[in-house]
Amino acid sequence: MISRIETFCNELVGFVRVTSECGLQGWGQVSTYHSDITCQVLHRQVAPWVLGQDTGDLDDLLDRVTEREHKFPGSYLRRAMAGFDTAIWDLRGKQREMSVCRLLGGTPGPLRAYASSMRRDISATDEAARLSRLRDEYGFDAFKFRIAAECGRDIDEWPGRTEEIVPVLRRAMGDDIALLVDANSGFSPRRAIETGKLLQDCDISHFEEPCPYWEFEQTKEVTDALDIDVTGGEQDCDLPTWQQMIDRRIVDIVQPDICYVGGICRALRVARMAEAAGLPCTPHCANLSLVTLFTAHFLLAIPNAGKYLEFSIEGPEYYPWQQALFVESPYTIADGHLTLTDAPGWGIEINPQWLATSHWQCSERD
Repeated sequence: MISRIETFCNELVGFVRVTSECGLQGWGQVSTYHSDITCQVLHRQVAPWVLGQDTGDLDDLLDRVTEREHKFPGSYLRRAMAGFDTAIWDLRGKQREMSVCRLLGGTPGPLRAYASSMRRDISATDEAARLSRLRDEYGFDAFKFRIAAECGRDIDEWPGRTEEIVPVLRRAMGDDIALLVDANSGFSPRRAIETGKLLQDCDISHFEEPCPYWEFEQTKEVTDALDIDVTGGEQDCDLPTWQQMIDRRIVDIVQPDICYVGGICRALRVARMAEAAGLPCTPHCANLSLVTLFTAHFLLAIPNAGKYLEFSIEGPEYYPWQQALFVESPYTIADGHLTLTDAPGWGIEINPQWLATSHWQCSERD
């Protein structure tokens, strides 16, 4: 049973520490961005239902939170639940002196990563030069870059950028490199299909979120029209919605985000739905907080894991808040792979200096 839940957060990142009745502790994380709001939701709408409760059946306990907070079915509640869920998995690993990966039935080790660019404020030639350097320095053999404009209604980041960057990057990276693109809900079905044909001609293997992600019919139209793998689901946090998406084959590859969907337990349920339908699971994890580490443990344990782990390539000039989160970074790439250690739990230590400057809140069992 958990007697205390603490959060340490700023606006962008929120870590969660749970303490059991016997004094053992585990660390987790709520989803990034507006994490201060999410931590407030955790204390107000999750902690009252989980403090002092048996966490042995964590799936059932999280379902009880969902039921008790049925008037609030949206993203913030799931992002808060993820903080509790991931902290419980760390605690379990420390109890049993096992990595979370092994608790889930997997084996720690190397995991192929794709280098994920977040930038649209970059020209085709500059992006090609940047990705080529990363290929040569770290051995990445797969890259994802951005096309369209985020929720852009068919208006590109600047005129002609999508049509320019796709062939430029294919030529620059060579035929042996896997290339993926993300449209971030930027296109109508008509424009997405037109763009998809260009992607197919340039041997792009993954077309992410081509249409507004909440418009299933639009995405389905694109999936049915193209041979390229259409992917999506990062924003979706409702399990019945996931079941509908999978049953109707809205996408070819599912991409739950562990921190958006509500934690490891709920992400496993999505992966199992996809496995039953014969679909691969390549989770979204677009920054180097703990979400990428969670995803690495997860991918090495599920039978329908996709080809790679998403790995953000953005440094301090783009994501300054990612710096100094951990005593020792768990993120080292060699030969295009991240190697997961077998340390208990998540195998990390949050930087005490970062914690000391964060906003602290605590909920305790009465």
